Amino acid sequence: MSDEGTSSEESVDYPDFAISVARRVQQGQYDLGMLVCGTGIGMAMAANKIGGVRAAVAHDALTARMSREHNDANVLAMGARVLNGYQIIEVAESFLSAQFAGGRHRRRVEKISELDQEPKHKE
Repeated sequence: MSDEGTSSEESVDYPDFAISVARRVQQGQYDLGMLVCGTGIGMAMAANKIGGVRAAVAHDALTARMSREHNDANVLAMGARVLNGYQIIEVAESFLSAQFAGGRHRRRVEKISELDQEPKHKE
């Protein structure tokens, strides 16, 4: 386990922390990552730019569990403005205890993963 977060109350740029965690997951240093910011949205958006990362925003235990079971999410993003401390623990525990269900979901996750291989379009 590693804490990549800030240790002060100074303003920081959340993409820096999201990318750090996402790269560790991408490189296989960790199987799973967790991100916390105001809503979880910006962190998930940044993490999902890293190939092989499937970051999901979850605001309750159900969506956290389903993100693992159906989408094989490997990064969880949560919002400290959306969830209180107890809820964050509940959501994190649900995410960590869930397993990818495979089956029909595997085909769908593979389709998502194929998008990592597409060239970026320039306009």
